[in-house]
Amino acid sequence: MPDPRLDQLARVITEYSVGVKPGQLVRIQGEPIATPFVEVLYEACLRAGAHPYVRLSPDALSEIFYEVASEEQLKHVSPIARYEIETIDVSIGLWAETNTKALSRIDAKRQSIASSARKEIMSIFMQRAAKKQLHWCGTLFPTLASAQDAEMSLRQYEDFVFGAGHLDKPDPVAVWRDIEQRQQHVVDYLNGRKQVHFQAANGTDLTVNVDAMTWINCCGHENFPDGEVFTGPNLGADDGGVNGVVRYSFPAVHHGREVHDIELTFEKGTVVKARASKNEDFLKEMLDQDEGASRLGEIAIGTNYNIAEYSKNTLFDEKIGGTFHAAVGAGYPETGNSNESGLHWDMVCDLRTGGTITVDGEVISRDGRFVFPGWPGNE
Repeated sequence: MPDPRLDQLARVITEYSVGVKPGQLVRIQGEPIATPFVEVLYEACLRAGAHPYVRLSPDALSEIFYEVASEEQLKHVSPIARYEIETIDVSIGLWAETNTKALSRIDAKRQSIASSARKEIMSIFMQRAAKKQLHWCGTLFPTLASAQDAEMSLRQYEDFVFGAGHLDKPDPVAVWRDIEQRQQHVVDYLNGRKQVHFQAANGTDLTVNVDAMTWINCCGHENFPDGEVFTGPNLGADDGGVNGVVRYSFPAVHHGREVHDIELTFEKGTVVKARASKNEDFLKEMLDQDEGASRLGEIAIGTNYNIAEYSKNTLFDEKIGGTFHAAVGAGYPETGNSNESGLHWDMVCDLRTGGTITVDGEVISRDGRFVFPGWPGNE
C-alpha cells in the first residue's frame, strides 16, 4: 500500500508548489524506482486538467554515458532536449537514486565537458523560469541509497524527508503558506540592503555585495521541501561582489562525489584559491570548466528548522535552519545575477555555533537564530 504521505506530497506540489493548471504541458522526470509516487503525481496532474508526460531514466544510463561516450558525444546537446526546455510549462523532477556513488570514479574532465556543453540549456531554463514562463519543482523520493548516505534506516529516512516537508500535518499546504509569510519578513528586510557579512567559528569571513539585487522567498515553490531566502551577488560592483574566505562545514556532493573541508578564497568575485582535504582535484576541475564556474551565482540563508542534521543531500542540507550556503556557477536571473555556467553547486556553512550574519552593520542572526521575532525559528 502506498505511503499516504505521497498523496500529501502530490497535493502540495500540484496545488501549491507549481500550481498545475488546465491545459499545461507537465513533464514528470525521475528514476524508475520512484514509480509509486510518479503514479500518484500523474493522476493529480490529470485531475488538475493538465497534460502530463513521464520521462523515467535509470541511474545506470549516466554511468554508461560518461564511460563510453566520445568527446563529440560528451559535447552533444540533443535538439529534443532543447525543444523540451523551450516548450514545457511545468517541470517536476524526482530525485530517487539507487546508487549515490555511481559516478564517483568517473573522470572529472569528462563530467566537466558534458556539464559545460549544457550551459545553454541551463541558461534557457533559468531565463524562462525568471520570466514565469516555466514553473518547476524538484523533490525527493526516499530510497535505501539516500537513507544509507544519511546513516538512517529507510523508515527513519522517510520520516526525516516527509517531516522536513510538514507532510505529517493535516494540511501541509496551509503550513507552507504560513512559512511563506514568515520568510517574507526576511526578504522584505533584505531587499534594498547593500552588504551581507557572514562569519563563522571555523574561520569563515565572507563579504557579499547585494546592492541592487533581489532576494527571493523559497517557500516550497521550486524545491520541496524548502526553506531558504536567496539572492545573487552583484558581480558588476567595483568590489567584484564577493570577497573573503568561506570554509564549508559539510562535505559538498556533486555527481555523487564527496569533496571534504572545502575552503574557497574570493577576490573581486572570483575564486582565487580552492582547497579540500578530499577530492581537491575534482573541485578544481569543476571550477575550471568555464568562465562562470569560479564565480558565485547564489548566496542564501537556510530557514527550515525542521531540518537539523546533515544528510549528504543538498536538497535538505542547504535548507538547514541556522546555515548559509553559496553556489558557484550559474546564477538566477530573477535575482539580478547574470552569471552563466554549466555548473551550479551549492555548498553549506554552519552558523549554529558562534556564527553571525551582519547586514549593513546590523546583526540579524546569531548562533544560527534570527534576532527578530516573527522570523523563521523565532516565532
